[in-house]
Amino acid sequence: MSAEIDVIIVGGGAAGIGAARRLARAKRSALVLEAASRVGGRAWTEDIAGFPLDYGCGWLHSADRNSWVSIAELTGVAIDRGHPAWGNQYRDLGFTSAEQVAARQAFAAWIERLATNPPPSDCAADALTPHGEWNSYVQAMSGFISGEVLGCLSVADYMAYHTASTGLNWRVPSGYGTLVAASFPTTVALHVATPAEAIDIKDRGVTVTTPAGPIRARAVILTVSTAVLARGAIKLPAALDIWRDAAAKLPLGYNEKLFLEILDTGPFESETYVIGNPREMGTGAYYIRPFGRPIIECFLGGNSARVVQESGPAAAFAFALEQLVALFGSSVCRKLRPLVASNWSNTTRVGGAYSYALPGHAAARKALAQSFEQYLFFAGEATHLFDFSTAHGAYETGIRAAEEAIAALTRSPV
Repeated sequence: MSAEIDVIIVGGGAAGIGAARRLARAKRSALVLEAASRVGGRAWTEDIAGFPLDYGCGWLHSADRNSWVSIAELTGVAIDRGHPAWGNQYRDLGFTSAEQVAARQAFAAWIERLATNPPPSDCAADALTPHGEWNSYVQAMSGFISGEVLGCLSVADYMAYHTASTGLNWRVPSGYGTLVAASFPTTVALHVATPAEAIDIKDRGVTVTTPAGPIRARAVILTVSTAVLARGAIKLPAALDIWRDAAAKLPLGYNEKLFLEILDTGPFESETYVIGNPREMGTGAYYIRPFGRPIIECFLGGNSARVVQESGPAAAFAFALEQLVALFGSSVCRKLRPLVASNWSNTTRVGGAYSYALPGHAAARKALAQSFEQYLFFAGEATHLFDFSTAHGAYETGIRAAEEAIAALTRSPV
């Protein structure tokens, strides 16, 4: 294995940054190729109307063991350790206290069935109570958590995340995406707006083809999304069809964010929350005035997020406003202005939110994480066995892949 560069990292998201930081500590030469014009991947903060808004990940899940918390503390980035407003319907609007209790009990009972008596089909929908009153609520929560309806979710996969989660969720006031992007190591070379088009392994090395020409290295760490892998956006050797197949069993869910600006306070109180319609599986959830800012963060998941993909952001804003009017009254239309929306499903080099496993295919995560002939190593949130769908899970897989590459390079010196 001889080449000028030790490792090329394809993808500058959380996983790619984790790999870059680990290789930098090991004094290995590395180059990151990022298709977008920025680093961070699905961690993306942008300043809109004077506020840092996270289009992608926004919460430090399992915060008491989340790697990004330590990185933030080391770099002086503030962490908000307050409790989320989730689950507490503001003034019980459209969702009475008794209904909230019943809905939460139905969700907890569904989780208990997954844990103690999982359906032989490994299909999460098969654990629903037939004709259960709150089945749509459970489906809505699934949309927020996994980005897809229960009929598409593996029980084993869902429970791997659920069991490992500590349930502690913190925030980064300056933006999760800002934290992730700022952590990119300055000693590692970076080429943005440079997508990998093909990867070829020959002559004891790896060549990555880009629009600017081929680049050769001793190894490659591939951190792109499962959607990119599965659709063949990067040409790979035929021997890697097994990895493509694994990626296809770990599709990306539908999750999008919309941001509305509050033009005057009106009925909107800081750090409050409402679910649009708990009896609809395609509802939105609305976090009102986070950090006291005049913003409503609208979170769409599963069926509701498909509105963005199929009809565009304007239709999604209309949907969100309709739900907020139903709860707060028609006068709020004059108090709200659409700001910006994510569009992950239609982002070519991403193709969705975060991964879930199809029924019977939880093992695809382990398969996708396997290295190929000590030349090609795989990272990304989808390769984590239990912290998938998170930025800290992605980061940890980047470190894991980098350590595998370092070990391979050590065994095969120049």
